[in-house]
Amino acid sequence: MSSTPPSFAETALKLGGKSEEEARRTGAIDQADDQVEALFAPQYQTTASPAHRAVWDRQVPVDLFMSSDTAPTADVAKIMSDSLDVVRRHRAAGTHFDENQKLSTPLLDDLGAVGYWGLLVDRQYGGSGTPFATFAPFLTKMATIDATVAGMASVHGCIGAVDPVRTFGTAEQKQRYLPELASGRKLSGFALTEPNAGSDLTALRTRAVLDGDSYVVNGEKLFITNVVPGRTLGLVCLINDKPAVLVVDLPPQENEQFQLRKYGLHALKHTYNRGIIFRNFRVPATNLLTPPRGDGLTIAYHGLNLGRVALCAGAAGNMRLMLASMLPWARFRKTYGQPIVSRELVRRRLGRMAGLIVAADALVAWCSSLIDQGYRGEMECIIAKIFGSEAQKEAAIELHMKTHGGRAFLHGHMFGDHVHEFLAPCIYEGEGEMLGMAFFKSLVKHHGVEFFEPIGKTLAAAGIKKPNLTNPAHAWALRGPLWQYGKWLVAEKCRLRSKPSLPAMPGHLADHAQFAIKLLNHAALEISGVMRKHQLALADRQCRMAEVSARVQDAIVILCTSLYAARKSDPIIHAAADVACRDLSRRLVGARPSDRYFRSVTTLGKDIADGGWTSFIDCEPDEIMMGYEP
Repeated sequence: MSSTPPSFAETALKLGGKSEEEARRTGAIDQADDQVEALFAPQYQTTASPAHRAVWDRQVPVDLFMSSDTAPTADVAKIMSDSLDVVRRHRAAGTHFDENQKLSTPLLDDLGAVGYWGLLVDRQYGGSGTPFATFAPFLTKMATIDATVAGMASVHGCIGAVDPVRTFGTAEQKQRYLPELASGRKLSGFALTEPNAGSDLTALRTRAVLDGDSYVVNGEKLFITNVVPGRTLGLVCLINDKPAVLVVDLPPQENEQFQLRKYGLHALKHTYNRGIIFRNFRVPATNLLTPPRGDGLTIAYHGLNLGRVALCAGAAGNMRLMLASMLPWARFRKTYGQPIVSRELVRRRLGRMAGLIVAADALVAWCSSLIDQGYRGEMECIIAKIFGSEAQKEAAIELHMKTHGGRAFLHGHMFGDHVHEFLAPCIYEGEGEMLGMAFFKSLVKHHGVEFFEPIGKTLAAAGIKKPNLTNPAHAWALRGPLWQYGKWLVAEKCRLRSKPSLPAMPGHLADHAQFAIKLLNHAALEISGVMRKHQLALADRQCRMAEVSARVQDAIVILCTSLYAARKSDPIIHAAADVACRDLSRRLVGARPSDRYFRSVTTLGKDIADGGWTSFIDCEPDEIMMGYEP
């Protein structure tokens, strides 16, 4: 029996009448979160993060929502340029896919030779030690050339074996693995998901049992990207009933102990995504990663933040490709004698796409800079992941597909061939609404521990199941915790909310920033009210948690986007940020779009169609399929 005190979530679920099993599992996740927190200095933990402070501090810390461009050093810039050239060369030669239409071995080897796979590996181990704020925007550029190659860099460096070994490996493990991972001689993935364990990671069944100087692994993994015989995995399994991570070198071919479960998968079609079956598979005991605090879930959660930002970066690249594809078609296609690029609806789509791209760029720049500064960044990276994946989904269906019409479904068309790739990120790195609830949980955790947990424990100690403050006995029992909460509530309602100083920025962008700040200033009372209303039943109010979470996220996206655009000199970026912020603001207040908004977004669309954003898009235009002579 563990002597670890119950977590806030575990306590709340027990008090709320949940089963011991559900409370235990939720408590395990909560404790893993606490263990990840302990890896960071207090000033970089969740309660000190920009998103948390924006809600609970007396003033929104605007400076923490500003980012800056991080130029690569000369050697890193060369690696990046050479990597782009490698992919362009293989695509031009028709050698970037193998006979199975997966990324070819020569392409992967050539990328390794120029240093692509070692971007996130420290220099002492043969990598280039690239700051994440430089790496993440580079993925956007790579995605405009080949999204699968960009995604593989994230799989290998963010959620694969690189981050676990770099962060949690011993000196010997780092020396043994990182040079191989940096060179690409070992490409990696991360084996976490199982047939019965997705969002609920406490349902893991794969086990490893120590036998002499090795662990014997039995179990099955599912939906694991980059599973190819001979590659390296970070394997999450149970050791002594606790999650652990083993670095596993897969055999060069399948055998009785290691087999692949192969299936058809619409997404990730140009890389291998498979299941793995382990039967008495041996892994050296020296391959066990041992974090200073926590267990395997601690290791898994640590790398996910990087992967979520990388996902948003990839979305920014894919949306650029969509925009570059829409423009030539909109100029070519005519209805009633006029090209559709002259139509308001199409111009609105072009302007809206530009707004989504700028907002995604802003979140990538912001989150990656926070990670480089040392912040945990969990809440911020969740915002980037949700926004990036949902923006890409909207861009693909509502903007790209509808502009191309029926031709979008032709074989060889960008939409028809890649629609699953565009939609899948809504699920990868955590399904969006589930992550939204995780964001809400992180947001309220400290407030709940400080004020609501004492109330719940007092009720439990007094045997009160349905408190009634008109009952003198109930009121007397709760006098202490209610007094503390009452003091906070009165102070929060009475406090003056001064406007924080903003940097020099165009007036319309400053208005958006002030709107976001005002909403965030009032969020604490709204969130506390939701907690007060639902009390111990809050865990079952998933729809309300997701809705409140989304409102806070939208406000933060507005703030980040307006501040990001303000430091750019391009008026097109200013106009695109304005469109994105207006769309989010309108969603928050439930307003209809105004004629002024329609003029703004369609003018932006016209400017983009007239070539005003060519350098920013920086993509090859898509071919027009089944052209005709009007």
